[in-house]
Amino acid sequence: MSGVLERPDAADLLAIARTTVLEEILPVLPETHRLAARMVANALGIAQRMIAVDPSRLAVLDARAAALAQSAQDPWAGLCALIRSGRADPGTECHAAVAGLLADLAQLRCETSAPKTLAGG
Repeated sequence: MSGVLERPDAADLLAIARTTVLEEILPVLPETHRLAARMVANALGIAQRMIAVDPSRLAVLDARAAALAQSAQDPWAGLCALIRSGRADPGTECHAAVAGLLADLAQLRCETSAPKTLAGG
């Protein structure tokens, strides 16, 4: 994050908001509203983790998708077309590369939206 922006930054603010919801608001809510508060806290946590993702990590995934799809215009749409066409099926030349890219994408998505699943929890 740029040193020009004030502290706390966006990720810090989301962390503060999440902690406030969980520690101060949730305990005093009636049971009928606690699930909604937990959902809000979960969304704040996801947003916080998404902001924290290193942009270079996303750029690498985009570049890999573009290389496989042979399309810089919309690499992910191109990758989907490649998969739908059967040109990435098991036994094809690019199957391992496509499978590896999709595994890395799934890993990143789990890290941001459901990190407990990676820790076995």
